[in-house]
Amino acid sequence: MYIGLISDTHGFLHPAAQKHLKDVDEIWHAGDIGSLQVLQKLEESAPVRAVFGNIDDAGLRRQLPEILNFKIGNYKILMTHIGGYPGKYAPGIRQILYERKPDLFISGHSHILKVKPDQKFNLLHINPGAAGLQGFHQVCTLVRFRITNTIEDLEVVEFPKKRS
Repeated sequence: MYIGLISDTHGFLHPAAQKHLKDVDEIWHAGDIGSLQVLQKLEESAPVRAVFGNIDDAGLRRQLPEILNFKIGNYKILMTHIGGYPGKYAPGIRQILYERKPDLFISGHSHILKVKPDQKFNLLHINPGAAGLQGFHQVCTLVRFRITNTIEDLEVVEFPKKRS
């Protein structure tokens, strides 16, 4: 399965992001979506799995979970918006990782792209950075990869932080 992973759109779906997500089987959004319209636009390209983020309004919070736990084949995935990263997990996340034992842990929030293995929890952590215009990041990013029995063909996609 070919996955497009995006986060922190903050209400703006960049045309470059749409272009890079058009051929994926699923799109995963790690929160701070910003508007229902962003989700609807993403769904024009592929089915979407998403969690709400700290800037998302009550409507999105009613529609989406804070934590998403699911499987692709035997591969366990856990996604939340504010999760931290290996060695610096957000409060409460470490316990959830102990309990659910994901193979892949995804979070957003920091606007910092990070792909980092965690030997302690035997997982891969991915934060796709930020694909929207708001925030301190200098370039917009998203991540694409394939899931079989593992993560394959992981690719970081960068595009300018401007409306175009």
